[in-house]
Amino acid sequence: MPATTLTLTLRGPGGEPVDLRRTFFSHGLTELPPMSVAPDASSLEVTLPLPRGKPRLVTLRGGGTRARVTIHGPSASAGVQREVRSRLQHILRLDEDLAGFYVQVKDDPDLGWVAQGAGRMVRGASVFEDVVKTVCTTNCSWSATTKMIGTLVRELGAPAAGISDDGARGRAFPIPVAMAEVPESFYRDEVRTGYRGADLRSLATSVAEEEIDLEELKDPDVPDEIVTERLLALPGVGPYAAAHINMMIGRYSTLILDSWTRPKYAKLTGRKSVKDATIVRRFKPYGRWAGLAFWLFLTKDWLDESPGGSAES
Repeated sequence: MPATTLTLTLRGPGGEPVDLRRTFFSHGLTELPPMSVAPDASSLEVTLPLPRGKPRLVTLRGGGTRARVTIHGPSASAGVQREVRSRLQHILRLDEDLAGFYVQVKDDPDLGWVAQGAGRMVRGASVFEDVVKTVCTTNCSWSATTKMIGTLVRELGAPAAGISDDGARGRAFPIPVAMAEVPESFYRDEVRTGYRGADLRSLATSVAEEEIDLEELKDPDVPDEIVTERLLALPGVGPYAAAHINMMIGRYSTLILDSWTRPKYAKLTGRKSVKDATIVRRFKPYGRWAGLAFWLFLTKDWLDESPGGSAES
């Protein structure tokens, strides 16, 4: 079945560059369905939900100022192509202006490399997706997170047009209604979520019944403090999860301080341990970008050590 191809311009609103490989490796959630990143970060595959019709499986690869997009399955109409382009611009944050952040980092010896196009944090197609994935990272191993999300997508995600697969590949992230309709035993016995099952089902029900609107958390007119309060009121969301979700929705004023980030920072700075106050003070000059600067400081070596080498070359 012939695929449909199109191109996507890789420039931020302020004309800033977009390093696609750095974007693909921006955080670990890009390894979870319905996303998949090539080991060398050369491409991203994602199943995108569309407002009309079935989801579409899409592969994105390229560099420089343009990316090549392949829409798998039946020939994509002009309308589907527009929707795919719009969805990709959303998940890649091509609408987020990082020019001001780049001005700040250019004189920082530890972060000057960022201005070459790093810093765009891949997000899910919805805030709901990012919240569920984050909750599934709390108090467990990464392998457990991978199994939980893989099962949710495989069992509850809508299949993409023209894609036949027995696993999670080619399925969109489950919509809230799908997650609300299954019994709690499904989460316990099939997804193996442990205590998170009741929280995930409660969250999905609240969103499905429009008791809460997660998308409004992206509203720039709502202060970060208010958004954090609303996040902490969600089932299964504590301080770590709230900080992580804030980063996923483009609110970077809070640093993610947990059992991975603290030791990693200490290691990179040649210390045995570091107080949270010391870390916060180091990145305080970045203001609303402090959390993003901290995250990029910690993850620079992710791509440097990948099979494809450094995106800076």
